[in-house]
Amino acid sequence: MTSTAGTGPARSAARERNEHLMGLLRRSATGDQEAFAAFYDAVAPSAYGLARKIVRDADLAADVTQEALVDVWRSAERFDPDRGSVVGWVCSITHRRSVDLIRSTQSGRNREERAGVAGFERDRDDVSEAVETAEDRERVTQCLGTLTGLEYEAVTQAYYGGLTYRQVAERLGAKLATVKSRMRSALQRLQDCLGVGA
Repeated sequence: MTSTAGTGPARSAARERNEHLMGLLRRSATGDQEAFAAFYDAVAPSAYGLARKIVRDADLAADVTQEALVDVWRSAERFDPDRGSVVGWVCSITHRRSVDLIRSTQSGRNREERAGVAGFERDRDDVSEAVETAEDRERVTQCLGTLTGLEYEAVTQAYYGGLTYRQVAERLGAKLATVKSRMRSALQRLQDCLGVGA
């Protein structure tokens, strides 16, 4: 939980980051590949984190992230800063792509037919979903507790803080290669702990 004392500087940093991303996005809209590469590095961890939460499979989440960021590249000129932040826009595209993937996967499996309940569609149970979400959150928290200090810091700063691996390395005073290695081992450990791997 963040303290209220850090609210001002945190808000200022978020505003500066958003301005920086908007600049990269504007340049990307003109076909500037270097700007888009920098933009990609900055937003990919947030997009991947969201996709992973929704599709639950590391490889599928990576595919969704790639597709979502290709969509961003193609529609960069359509970003409207009055409707929200750059990361929020990227995450909305990622969310849409993730949901599309889940829908197509589910229809391909024909779950209703295999279960013998073709044509039956259950109403959403908001209470059950809320309980499942709380249970998922608790499992993630428990699994995060199994990580080493550096793994935990790297994961939380990259996925919850939206930092690039390079920024995480700078914050932690660690080598980029070390952070990447710890991220790989942390994600593998979390995947095993959560039972979401292939």
